[in-house]
Amino acid sequence: MPDPVPDRPDGAPEAAPGAVPIEQQHDAPADDDPEALYERAPCGYLTTAPDGTIIRANQTFLSLLGYERAELEGVRRFAELLTGGGRIYHETHYAPLLQMQGVARAIALDVVRADGTRVPVLVNSVLERDAAGAPTMIRTAVFDATERRSYERQLLDAKQRAERSEAEATALARTLQQILIPPAPPVIPDLDIAGVYRPAGTGDVVGGDFFDVFESAPGDWIVVVGDVCGKGPDAAVVTSHARHAVREAAVRHRRPSAILEHLNTALLRYGADRFCTAAIMRWHQEDGTWSAVVSSGGHPLPLLHRPPDDPVTFGLPGSLIGVFDNVSFHDEELVLRAGDVVVLTTDGVAEGRGARGFYGDDRLADAVVRYATSATSAASATMVADGVLDDVLAFQDGDPRDDIVVVVLRVP
Repeated sequence: MPDPVPDRPDGAPEAAPGAVPIEQQHDAPADDDPEALYERAPCGYLTTAPDGTIIRANQTFLSLLGYERAELEGVRRFAELLTGGGRIYHETHYAPLLQMQGVARAIALDVVRADGTRVPVLVNSVLERDAAGAPTMIRTAVFDATERRSYERQLLDAKQRAERSEAEATALARTLQQILIPPAPPVIPDLDIAGVYRPAGTGDVVGGDFFDVFESAPGDWIVVVGDVCGKGPDAAVVTSHARHAVREAAVRHRRPSAILEHLNTALLRYGADRFCTAAIMRWHQEDGTWSAVVSSGGHPLPLLHRPPDDPVTFGLPGSLIGVFDNVSFHDEELVLRAGDVVVLTTDGVAEGRGARGFYGDDRLADAVVRYATSATSAASATMVADGVLDDVLAFQDGDPRDDIVVVVLRVP
């Protein structure tokens, strides 16, 4: 173990052998050569006349540009060392700013070296004035920004790559969603059907709402409306998985509740951290009469409009899909009559928020009545679907906060 450093008489420890005494350490800057401080400063220093003629330049600046002192001092103007674009910027922005405010900070420019190559710099300048306010000189500090510019370029490249990746992912998800949303429902004999889909906002973000209509067996038609939690490419992928699971289960199960149970198991096995809601109806025609069995998994119940009665919901609520192993879904059958209109929606309809609050179930019911009947005859399913969509959009000033799906089935 080394011997302890002996204390001085005044109580302060003695300096180790060969070390610079504390007093001299503090006095060192006062003894430094001011000329050396100027010439070898970590940045370039310039003093120019008000017209930009270089009066003096330190060695750091000369070394940065590769000039001899005699080539610049009293010979060149600072603006002449800039690129063509830099000279324009100097005349239109830099010099006027300096004249008006007396200071210009962190101005990014490119200066041209003696060998013709460019070097990016950051410039700080101060305009000195005499007692009468007349300009006398400009003091300028020039910082080599090569590393900073390289770093900024790397950041920009990374940002552009991320934007390209995001755009590609969004395009892929949008293509997938176009597949998930049928361009037009199939033609079903003796049944009028229409469906509309409207993405949230400007449509830049892909949502998880979907609907599907398909024949599962001769005379049996499945209508499903669903909503996967969240938005973006991940939601679109889960939506695709949900739609496939429904089509797969509909071939093996007649009861809509059994199809929802299969969908719940499929999403849990898939492992996506997203739940889903869905309403499934199986439509069947026998002896000219349509019947429909409905089951809901955490989804808004279908709306039945049977003129002249007011629209009412039918079916029973069920569990969310893709959250728990133990779920409960219920089937309810309805025998339909001529003129009946059934409307299925996602929550972007009733929960559409406008200046007056939520759109709500009452407004939905009023819109169905308004568009489902006319002075002369019953309206088509397409008229009802389009009318409800337009009404919801108008309530939100044309800017829906959530995706909207409306599917309408009408018995002629």
